[in-house]
Amino acid sequence: MRLLTVRSFMEQLSVILGLVAVGGSAQAKPMIWQPAEGVTQIALWPGAVPDAQPVSGSEDVSITTKGVAGKPNTNVTNVTGPTISVYLPKGKNTGAAVVVVPGGGFQVLAIDLEGTEACDWANSIGMTCVLLKYRVPSPPYSWQCDCRPDNLSISEPSLQDLQRAMRMVRYHAEQWHIDPHKVGVLGFSAGGYLVAEISTLFDRPLYPKVDNADNESARPDFAMPIYPGHLAKYPGHPAKGDDMRLNPNIPVSNQTPPTFLVQAEDDDEDGVNQSLVYYAALWKAHVPAEMHLYANGGHAFGFRRTELPITSWPVQGEVWLRTIGIIPN
Repeated sequence: MRLLTVRSFMEQLSVILGLVAVGGSAQAKPMIWQPAEGVTQIALWPGAVPDAQPVSGSEDVSITTKGVAGKPNTNVTNVTGPTISVYLPKGKNTGAAVVVVPGGGFQVLAIDLEGTEACDWANSIGMTCVLLKYRVPSPPYSWQCDCRPDNLSISEPSLQDLQRAMRMVRYHAEQWHIDPHKVGVLGFSAGGYLVAEISTLFDRPLYPKVDNADNESARPDFAMPIYPGHLAKYPGHPAKGDDMRLNPNIPVSNQTPPTFLVQAEDDDEDGVNQSLVYYAALWKAHVPAEMHLYANGGHAFGFRRTELPITSWPVQGEVWLRTIGIIPN
């Protein structure tokens, strides 16, 4: 299956051309990330953004030439105006939808590796994909903090954005030809942590209602945290605490949606214990869950194909979605 579609290529090319136009450097002139032509992008908040946080500069886009699987990565940072971009399936529409939450340590967004390429996959199996460009940096997370691997706090500004995105998808369900009972969430790394947050904190009031969209539920019908972080203490870190104990800020219950987990045992960014402790909590709460652990794969592999067995995880994800009835067999 060719996951890097022409649309993803054009989105990446438009960023590269934009950088060349301003002198070949993202630092020459800040850029605001935009989806490919024909993809609808909507501001998440119609007015003021709740709990707005100061950032060090304007929204910016950068290219990392030495990316994953021999391809460059596109990253976005200093996002103060969060958006959703709606990618409609080109062929058969199953009525299912997924909100995609890129990772990036709450400092940047891996907008192609863990964003547009995830939408390519979702569209290829007949799902509408809604790509969330959420606020980053997002306090209290900081790369400069020595405690970062063991920071178990709730990323409230980002979670506000994800709650709002889930509600907006259901509010526009008829317009976008979506079944409001088949709306889930897929996230990577820090985005995987947000998946766990929305799966357990979907009804926590984090912002005042702004319009009728906020009458909709924020609960996902299915959840896919891929190599998630911040769910447990980091193994071997000097901070006190049990690295096989679930983050107490993630209250798993029998209302947590069916969940699909993927992680590599050699992930040196977010250890495999992140998925293990979450799976154990799901099992104890009688939440249907499926976990795929691989010996090798590292961190931040996204959907890009390599020679490692972990590269087949999207196939397993599709089978799981069919098994739980989100997309038809």
